[in-house]
Amino acid sequence: MLKFLLEKEIKQMFRDKFMPRLLIAFPFLMMVFLPWAADMEIKNINLVVVDNSSDSFSRELLDKVSSSGYFNIVAASGTYDEAVSVIEYGDADIILEIPSDFEKNAEDGTGTVVNVTANSVNGTKAGLGSAYLSRVIASFRNDLNERRGIESGKEIFQVLYKFNDRMDYKSFMLPALMVMLMTMICGFLPALNVVTEKEKGTIEQVNVTPVNRFLFMLAKLIPYWIIGFLILNLCFLIAAVVYKLYPLGSFLTMDFFALIYLLGISGFGLIISNYSDNIQQAMFVMMFFIIIFILMSGLFTPVSSMPLWAQSITAVNPLTYFNVVMRGVYLKGAGISDLMPQLYALSIFAVLFNAWAVLSYKKRG
Repeated sequence: MLKFLLEKEIKQMFRDKFMPRLLIAFPFLMMVFLPWAADMEIKNINLVVVDNSSDSFSRELLDKVSSSGYFNIVAASGTYDEAVSVIEYGDADIILEIPSDFEKNAEDGTGTVVNVTANSVNGTKAGLGSAYLSRVIASFRNDLNERRGIESGKEIFQVLYKFNDRMDYKSFMLPALMVMLMTMICGFLPALNVVTEKEKGTIEQVNVTPVNRFLFMLAKLIPYWIIGFLILNLCFLIAAVVYKLYPLGSFLTMDFFALIYLLGISGFGLIISNYSDNIQQAMFVMMFFIIIFILMSGLFTPVSSMPLWAQSITAVNPLTYFNVVMRGVYLKGAGISDLMPQLYALSIFAVLFNAWAVLSYKKRG
């Protein structure tokens, strides 16, 4: 019986000529283009300069700032008030004000103040931009001290970057995008499956057959598990070919956890489908949950940075656990023994959601 149900599902899926193309194009476009946009590193910071000194030292400092790769000097204002107006109009993010006695104080070693004013409407851009600018100014000061024969002072600590030593944000985001992609495809499509048959009336033909609820739900889920595996391995290939990103851990570990995660998220989609009366209702409800899942899973912002009440919500979010798995295997080389808490959590979600999906399907014949 299961064989014939699966044959029905596969024929029904590929009867829509747009669906196979979507399943190939969507992962490709998302993996190739989105990592360049979903980048939390701050670049192209617009800087307005108030140079009250206009000497060789100030020009050297500005050259160092512009060559850092983070800043675009968009304007040079005569006064601080003029520079503030540039920020108010949204044409600049940070003001760099150089004092009039900059060269003199730099030459004789007298302390001099360089003012940095940041537009903090975007707090992340203001904080990181100010930190970048402070680092460039400190580097300029050390260069001056070396030229004057003054020892800048020994570093009392050294920063070592573990697991992502190049500090490449794409290496951090690509595993998360794979999680998001599998969630959207293998969560959305099952959510639309049963409710589509409700609207077309074909589900009534199934209801009058001796097929039990378990076999019916299993036949609905198996094609999406296969699709999920194919898409995940396509993502592995794109990450390797386009970004030269290879996992430090095992592909088998990720496939093993993906199997459990797909069981859970596709079962959740069927729950939504069982309780929905039409496609629009299923789409809106599923979209609501997926947005919450993605934003509160640590894909873009660390869970530890969230308020305590939000962290408690992430404990019942399956994306949180699978995200830890994918980043752990890709960047740390984690194995199954290192991910036992995530294995237990994802297994609970898989059993709970699929049991709920079977029990919530009302077979009326």
